[in-house]
Amino acid sequence: MKILVINGPNLNMLGKRDKAQYSARTYAELLDMISKKADEMKVTVDFYQSNHEGAIIDRLQLAMEDGTDAIIINAGAYTHYSYAIHDALEIINMPKIEVHISNIYEREAFRAHSVITEVCSHSIVGEGFEGYLHAMEVIKEALGE
Repeated sequence: MKILVINGPNLNMLGKRDKAQYSARTYAELLDMISKKADEMKVTVDFYQSNHEGAIIDRLQLAMEDGTDAIIINAGAYTHYSYAIHDALEIINMPKIEVHISNIYEREAFRAHSVITEVCSHSIVGEGFEGYLHAMEVIKEALGE
């Protein structure tokens, strides 16, 4: 099984961002944590991070052709307004799990709306880095692995 983990704008700045919302852990620590879980689950994980909307869309489209079986996406700020990412996710026919480190529903009003939730199979919010691991378990169950 191959899982694509996409992280949007500013997630590469984990460890430098608001520690009350995102913890002091770094982006490298997040990738290491996911990689260890992937090894335990005996799955392959590809990571992609971009601060550019079009690049994220290009990577989503590539996922339909490169053997990807499922997607975990934290679209960052694009979550709240990118109908282009919404549309790219909508055409992809595989499990797609939306993840947010913080609980977007308990933050600023503009963060409480996700335009991608309706085109994702599942949404996980407010579980910190562990939300990504939870998403991996959800995918494993969804694919019957």
